[in-house]
Amino acid sequence: MDRLYLYTRFERFWHWAQAGFVVLLGLTGYEVHLGYNLFGFRRAVEWHNTLGIAWLVLYAFIVFWHLTTGQWKHYIPTTRMLVTVIRYYMIGIFRGEPHPVPKSERVKHNPLQRLTYLSISVFLIPFQMLTGILYYSYNSWGAIGLGKLGLGILAFLHMAGGFALLVFLIVHIYMTTTGHSLTAHFRAMCSGWEEVPIREKAD
Repeated sequence: MDRLYLYTRFERFWHWAQAGFVVLLGLTGYEVHLGYNLFGFRRAVEWHNTLGIAWLVLYAFIVFWHLTTGQWKHYIPTTRMLVTVIRYYMIGIFRGEPHPVPKSERVKHNPLQRLTYLSISVFLIPFQMLTGILYYSYNSWGAIGLGKLGLGILAFLHMAGGFALLVFLIVHIYMTTTGHSLTAHFRAMCSGWEEVPIREKAD
């Protein structure tokens, strides 16, 4: 195996921070909506609001970092090799076949990852934050012309977005076990160093 330094310190920080936000916001949010008792209703509301604002601030820094460092290029969607990658995850991986799109400094994400991460970052996370801000500012709806907006519908949309993020997190955790060892990708996101077969050190 060879080692490539693919993930910077800030990249690893925001990756783990966002994972933490998704978990904690999920726990506090579902306590508010579903009525189970973990932190206590009042504390769950307070923590959920505070965590939501903190995530919004972090997200702004993440966007700024991607735009100023050129890292956004790793998320440009492409259909080249997309079907091949999907086939690999459905069939090839269970046959011990090598990954069809090797990681490199130039190509951090395969086509399926690009589409997934871009969709999450550009659509799902902003959607969740927007519905959260609207929910938080419920008492001001009349003053800003949103008096006819249904709170129940907004609550459902916000919960649905949170559920989608939770599903993504679960799938994402599973996918980290599909490297050359169960913990290879996990260790890479801790240290920044990705282990790849020597033949893959290209591009």
